[in-house]
Amino acid sequence: MGPTATTAPVPAPPATTPRWTDLLATATDDCLAALQKGADQDWSRLAHGLDWTCRQTLDHLALGLTGYAGLLIARPVDRYVTLFASLDPHAPISACLDGLRIAASLLTSTVRDTAADVRAWHPWGHSDATGFAAMGITELAVHSYDITRALGFPWAPPDDTSTAVLARLFPNAPSGHRPSDTLLWCTGRAPLPGRPRSADWQWDGTVH
Repeated sequence: MGPTATTAPVPAPPATTPRWTDLLATATDDCLAALQKGADQDWSRLAHGLDWTCRQTLDHLALGLTGYAGLLIARPVDRYVTLFASLDPHAPISACLDGLRIAASLLTSTVRDTAADVRAWHPWGHSDATGFAAMGITELAVHSYDITRALGFPWAPPDDTSTAVLARLFPNAPSGHRPSDTLLWCTGRAPLPGRPRSADWQWDGTVH
């Protein structure tokens, strides 16, 4: 009789948080690559659809990503944290993009190190680490879109990260469209066929 056959154990599915840290890192690389293409242009012009300049929008983005990390660390129940991070207003854009990468890396590391049962306040729903990762990806996507549109070159959020964000933050998003187009519609950036641009929107950060 030959040796008894054994069945290899079926590997467990990957945890949710590592998937989101990978998505956040990918979104960071995609957005920074797009923004770097316009680093030598005039960032004093208004970002597309906003009252901020492109440079102010970049500063807002860095502040937001750092703030999300702060919320996950401090875990307040009813307020924003009092940490504000800003980019050097006199630094060249390329150096500011390094600062944005630092802010995104801080959020990525915090998401990775936060337990699944942790919750933190956000005005659009108390959320967990995966929710804040999705919020960070959304901020990167929409504000990179705002800036690149203003600087005059085409860019859209990748479909894979858009699909994940839509499922996590916009569970009632319309179907049947390219994910990146749907994300831009959900965040008031662009219309969809038969659906005008949304002037009043927000995501659902609650755990569901």
